[in-house]
Amino acid sequence: MKISYYPGCTLKLKAKNLELAGLASLKALGIDVEEMDRWNCCGAVYSLTDDDLIHHVGPVRNLVRAKERGADKLVTLCSMCYNTLARANQLMKTDVVKRDTINRFMDDEIDYAGEVEVIHYLTLLEEHVGWDKIKAKVKAPLTDLKVAPYYGCTLQRPQDVGIEPMGSFRLMTRLLEAIGATVVPFNSSDKCCGSYQVLNAPAGDNDAAANVLKAANQAGIEALATSCPLCEYNLGKQQEQFLAKSKITAHVPTFYFTQLLAMALGVSPEVCHFELNDIRSLQLLEAKNIQAAA
Repeated sequence: MKISYYPGCTLKLKAKNLELAGLASLKALGIDVEEMDRWNCCGAVYSLTDDDLIHHVGPVRNLVRAKERGADKLVTLCSMCYNTLARANQLMKTDVVKRDTINRFMDDEIDYAGEVEVIHYLTLLEEHVGWDKIKAKVKAPLTDLKVAPYYGCTLQRPQDVGIEPMGSFRLMTRLLEAIGATVVPFNSSDKCCGSYQVLNAPAGDNDAAANVLKAANQAGIEALATSCPLCEYNLGKQQEQFLAKSKITAHVPTFYFTQLLAMALGVSPEVCHFELNDIRSLQLLEAKNIQAAA
């Protein structure tokens, strides 16, 4: 089986702490993935306009690249990339008329009909590694760290491409438990962080993100784990402004789940680029002696 890896744009710049920790973790677990060459932006969001087929060319072209490489699966880390690619893939599988039009848009590429399976990194861990093997590989368990999985909008919606059903957070929960964390459920794991509305609002005015953080505080959560760069920005990068505007009463450190996995597997902290997280995220790991153990 050949697995191609699609990084997406943000993971090469502002979210390299998501990517590099994830790739280092796969190496530690003995899983080989091959980054696609000639990949392009997935489009960030899936176009819902019925006749707007030109905006599906971007994600479909990435699927074509994976097929050209002989890949059976295409794995992604970013929640929004996963959502966009998986939905485009579904369109190419199920709608013959639109598939023909999109293929004709791409004169230089081979035809594509959904031959490659799009999977998220969490699904890859469950299906090709297994929670027991991950647990056995842990060198620095996240003992006493109270973490909640935060899925946001795009990992489970729509239902026919979600990594698991709405209301279920099994995949990230099983991972966090395997690496020794205490998983604390709360009622905002699948609530929207505000998404791109943050672009039209002054810093600290994003009530959606503030409400998620308030719910985490009320549940006694010490940290949130996410897989979406936009979620991490909305939840992690605006907390000072939320505090200044009295929208929250305390900080909640945020991590990419790959950073927590990498630390538990003993990957060097430098690989995880915690300088891109809020300073309190690193301070929390230091307080729990997790970084020193890694």
